[in-house]
Amino acid sequence: MSIKKGDEVLVIAGKDAGKSGKVLQVFPEANRVLVEGVNMFKKHKKPTKQGEKGQLVSVARSIHRSNVAKK
Repeated sequence: MSIKKGDEVLVIAGKDAGKSGKVLQVFPEANRVLVEGVNMFKKHKKPTKQGEKGQLVSVARSIHRSNVAKK
């Protein structure tokens, strides 16, 4: 895999096409990469303690390596 952790990449396909970011993690067995600030989703988080409120948390998901290009 030519893309490594720490590389600056440009998203060339998908809903985030045109965005750029730093590679946070690489999953070579699945041919996927995790890019900072790209492919963000909302996740519901349950309260862990009594009296605490639940919340929505933004989580980054990995994208296929064919959808990114090195800068």
